[in-house]
Amino acid sequence: MAHPLSLALVFSFSLFIACSFVFFISGAYLLLFKIDKANQLFKHPYLAQRSFKQHPLNLRLTIVLDYFLRLAFPNSNSWIAGNANQLLKHVDPDNIPTDVKWPIIGLWGGCAVGMVAMLTLWILLMVSGGR
Repeated sequence: MAHPLSLALVFSFSLFIACSFVFFISGAYLLLFKIDKANQLFKHPYLAQRSFKQHPLNLRLTIVLDYFLRLAFPNSNSWIAGNANQLLKHVDPDNIPTDVKWPIIGLWGGCAVGMVAMLTLWILLMVSGGR
């Protein structure tokens, strides 16, 4: 029978790799095919002064993070989700079509779950002592 630590290492590594694929595939699909439609639907206030492509990459990803937080936590009033809900209060998450929702949720959901999987993997590697 396999050692539980070995199983946990395999599971966390597999989850991390799966999340990486989801992150890259969702991000590529979103940024190549759906970002214009997402920007038209969400109408982020940062896009009133400049177009999406004129912003630096970190601000573009922040805008998409606001979209994710509005979709995932529409009733939150605290922390960064509360700020995103304040900026995008004019958007009803139920009216956003699925073809725009899934790449946004895949991009940032894969990132969040992948970070947890990576931290778990590191902790398990330290605990195992390189067996």
